[in-house]
Amino acid sequence: MALYEHVVISRQDISPQQAEALNETMKSLIEAGGGTVAKIEYWGLRNLTYRIKKNRKGHYSLLAIDSPPDAVKEMERQLSINEDVLRYLTVRVDELELELSPILARRDRDRERRDDFPAKEGAF
Repeated sequence: MALYEHVVISRQDISPQQAEALNETMKSLIEAGGGTVAKIEYWGLRNLTYRIKKNRKGHYSLLAIDSPPDAVKEMERQLSINEDVLRYLTVRVDELELELSPILARRDRDRERRDDFPAKEGAF
């Protein structure tokens, strides 16, 4: 089986729960094709660099996949039909990165940094 990283951007109108449901749908498609999903990261609603189908923002998700190519093709076919999906990209990789992606690592680091500083007196 081959190793892939897959990023999908879905419309800004859908809720985070619907974006998570889309991730679970992709996971079930891969597993039905005989593969496994090693990691799913939901990056949240982020700004797009340019408009895509009249959307300025999108829900980003990253999946680390170990799967046969046919299962990935079927997943991509289903995504191309789905109206909630703006863009997707699947890249074959030599090995899967199972630690946090730089996007989530930076978010956690910023959160820890804010927690380290006590609130100032008189601050709102």
